Amino acid sequence: MKSNLNPSFFIGLIIGLLSPMVLLPLIVFILSQSYGQSFSYLWHQTLSYPDFMSRYLSLSLIGNLGWFYYFLNKEKYFHTRGIIFGMLLYAPYMIYVNLGKLF
Repeated sequence: MKSNLNPSFFIGLIIGLLSPMVLLPLIVFILSQSYGQSFSYLWHQTLSYPDFMSRYLSLSLIGNLGWFYYFLNKEKYFHTRGIIFGMLLYAPYMIYVNLGKLF
């Protein structure tokens, strides 16, 4: 029986976890330019308020789609599983922030 965990899964997991953190400053920079605000102000706002962090982090998770389709086309399915699992690890934070607004 083939194991569900192998080194390729963990490589995909690391990519799935680190890629949004790398893209987050880029997204905040693009949004600061479009809003006409300084990057430092918007970055401070992102780090200080979970609501803004949740919004911008969800935008940066879109970058994982590129990795997902790249590895899917290369037929490296363990990498794609790791990327999906890495994205799912961000879900509890998003749910916590969004449910916190309801109560």
